[in-house]
Amino acid sequence: MASPLAVAGLGARPGVSAAAIVALVREAERRSGLAVGALAAPWFRREVPALAEAAATLGVPLHWVEEEALKAVQPRCPTPSEAARRATGYAAIAEGCALALGGRLALPRITGEGVTCALSLEE
Repeated sequence: MASPLAVAGLGARPGVSAAAIVALVREAERRSGLAVGALAAPWFRREVPALAEAAATLGVPLHWVEEEALKAVQPRCPTPSEAARRATGYAAIAEGCALALGGRLALPRITGEGVTCALSLEE
């Protein structure tokens, strides 16, 4: 039986590379034992080309998490970041994006070069 597919929620700086995103998603898969079936990123990073490039490289869809959905899940995010709050107004971007598309957090936020990633699974 195949493993369930996880959603990788991403927080990304504007200048992040697709290679850094792919590397962190692969690290999240390794740490969790899950396979990523979709990426989720905040609506305010739509202009970051590396996000779409990473999704294409990984062969998975990229979903944009809108403001209301990101705001609604903030209380469920276990690792808030003051730096993220100051930069974006939200304390948990990666976890928020993962939770907005999935049911429960399977891997809390991990960090890479210019990117954060968290995994969720549908319940």
